[in-house]
Amino acid sequence: MTSTVRDTTPAVDAMTVDDPMIQALLGGTTAMRDAQKTFLPQWPNEDGDAYANRVKTATLFPAFSRTVEVLTGKPFSKPIAFGDDVPEQIQEWCQDIDLQGHNLDEFGAAVTYHAISHGLCGILVEYPTTQGKIRTKADEKAAGVRPYFVHIHKKDILGWRAERINGQLTLTQFRFLESVTEPDGTFGEKIIEQVRVLYPGRWEVWRESETEEENGKKKWVLYDEGATTLSKIPYVPVYGKRTGYMQGVSPLVELAHMNVEHWQSKSDQQTILHVARIPILFAKLLDGAPITIGASSAVKAEAPDADLKYVEHSGKAIEAGAKELAALEDRMRQSGAELLVVKPGNTTVVQTQADNEVGMCVLQRIAHAVEDALDAAIQLAAEWVGEKEGGHITVFKDFGVASLEAASLELLRDMNVDGTFSDESLFREAQRRGVIGPDVQWEDEKKRIAQNVPKGEPQLKLSD
Repeated sequence: MTSTVRDTTPAVDAMTVDDPMIQALLGGTTAMRDAQKTFLPQWPNEDGDAYANRVKTATLFPAFSRTVEVLTGKPFSKPIAFGDDVPEQIQEWCQDIDLQGHNLDEFGAAVTYHAISHGLCGILVEYPTTQGKIRTKADEKAAGVRPYFVHIHKKDILGWRAERINGQLTLTQFRFLESVTEPDGTFGEKIIEQVRVLYPGRWEVWRESETEEENGKKKWVLYDEGATTLSKIPYVPVYGKRTGYMQGVSPLVELAHMNVEHWQSKSDQQTILHVARIPILFAKLLDGAPITIGASSAVKAEAPDADLKYVEHSGKAIEAGAKELAALEDRMRQSGAELLVVKPGNTTVVQTQADNEVGMCVLQRIAHAVEDALDAAIQLAAEWVGEKEGGHITVFKDFGVASLEAASLELLRDMNVDGTFSDESLFREAQRRGVIGPDVQWEDEKKRIAQNVPKGEPQLKLSD
């Protein structure tokens, strides 16, 4: 039961079960190490110091974060197109849509990133509090007051209420967490956590009381409130994989679980490699004879069955572990690539665009959802200033492939372009998929590539 304004509802708790894992994966090796036993268990009888060393040397294969970044880049590989119905004033606002220097393309990419990684985020369309100082359009323009977008992260959403109004499910209350910075002394500053509660036509801000307590805890009290000129809550959800109204999960959640499995398996592999590299000296029936190890030393023993030898690992477990890691990496690539595969029924990108959503790949569907959300947010911005229509924008969606093999190679190519996948590895993967002939050798191909002349550039001729 939600007892204070700061508590999350059961619906929020249900959709955020996997978010700590996703957040740690996005944080890279440092965040995964900080999580320690959460994602890297300490085995029975494992010494504490040995476990601590295992954590310190573990490194993350960033399959999840790289896949999210590459997929996010596809819809924004071309600029957002503005329709003829978008007012010039709004197009001008879109050059700095959040009043933090981000244009609409950058803002759209950010919400897409979180929709893919976490499954849900949102756009709050804010309007500065003017307290009656702005009376005319000229006053508004002179003061630089205008609507702007705020990116609401999933982790900050606390709860909501909705009712069906005129047949449509509509938000009647929305609570989210935010942090504000205030001066502290002459030079310092402090960060204050507060909860903003939105209602149609009004808002509230709640803060933790410095003095009042309730049930042994600081009491949350109403700090500020006000009215708005909108008769609706200016918030638009953006979904990755929608599970319900205002609810969503990452479409890559299974990839995230596989990435954690790889983190754990890779740690085991590093441990066994460390053990295998250090041979154990085995002595039998030496009767206390001194052992000196060196090129010019010898060990003497009287017993006929005496023995002295190194015991080394056979290497079979190491080979099996390496194969399993390689197979897991391939499965992770396939899992991410699935979002680019057009569903059965459509065989070309052109056909996909001509048909309805059923024939789209998952990423195209997400791009459509982002496009609709940005349209709705722009419309709210227009309503803030009394405009009837905000117009429509178009997000690039001309991607998607017919097979999983082609999709995974496309994903790897994009990783190669942004420098997170080597040329040789891309060559090997293309060869494995039959795109490059089996007889072509990388070393030979690399020499031929070095001899290529960039297209459009004439060859230089040295004068005598």
